[in-house]
Amino acid sequence: MSNSSSLNEFLLLAFADTRELQLLHFSLFLGIYLAALLGNGLIIAAVACDHRLHTPMYFFLLNLSLFDLGSISTTVPKSMANSLWDTRAISYSGCAAQVFLAFFLFGGEFSLLTVMAYDRYIAICRPLHYGTIMGSRACVKMAAAAWGSGFLNGLVHTANTISIPLCKGNVVDQFFCEVPQILKLSCSDSYLWEVGLLVITACLDIGCFIFIVLSYVQIFTAVLRIPSEQGRHKAFSMCLPHLAVVFLFISTAFFAYLKPPSLSSPALDLALTVLYAVVPPAVNPLIYSMRNKELKDALRKVISWTFFSSGSIAIFLHK
Repeated sequence: MSNSSSLNEFLLLAFADTRELQLLHFSLFLGIYLAALLGNGLIIAAVACDHRLHTPMYFFLLNLSLFDLGSISTTVPKSMANSLWDTRAISYSGCAAQVFLAFFLFGGEFSLLTVMAYDRYIAICRPLHYGTIMGSRACVKMAAAAWGSGFLNGLVHTANTISIPLCKGNVVDQFFCEVPQILKLSCSDSYLWEVGLLVITACLDIGCFIFIVLSYVQIFTAVLRIPSEQGRHKAFSMCLPHLAVVFLFISTAFFAYLKPPSLSSPALDLALTVLYAVVPPAVNPLIYSMRNKELKDALRKVISWTFFSSGSIAIFLHK
């Protein structure tokens, strides 16, 4: 982003030109956003309130929900507001904030997914040592490392991106300030530094991805050796949701950032960005609670307690 004072705003991608389609986009994003807020909020409340869920797996799941709430709140509300008010503008500082928060939260989430794979590996492959290795202090350190690595990721990429001079207008062909789209506005070779940083980040992410894959190869090898069908079912129910979340988030994000320019098109870029930035925060709570009896029971308690409390308050106020 240019240091020039003349560049004080960017124009984001408009989903539609007609008022009806703008309102349709607003309604769809509002539904997805509310679903993400509700689902992740319920998981945070369930894990925090139910002492049976005070285990490493659910502690990391709570952190994942916090990352999801932050990431979808970074990208979706501004796009919704633009559609509602029929505008495309975002301020320079707002764009810089989106760049930082996107790299911070998406990078941190990827680190956390790697930690969660390690947690599942220890639980399945080294169950006798699980309590020792995954103690509360170790879990807090791992979660802090995920948040810290995300913050550093956001800081480095944002500092580098805002130093790039731009001279090809201020139109960003995406519904939020995505770095590959901003780099297209550059008019000097200085953008290659950010490209290099993206490649280094991608290499680190690929290393994490290989670690996740190798962990799951060993996990599934161990699961298939479990003699009881019930034991295998429990092990799979713990691991498959995490694997589904990893695949959805990583595959779309990798392809969005690393695909060759020849495959780039506005429609494909938009679809991929929605798939990695908007869909996972909304569906992750559903994926994790679908096959998990403990979590479903805790969610039922939170929902029933919420409705019971609100009903009691309403009765009290009525009296």
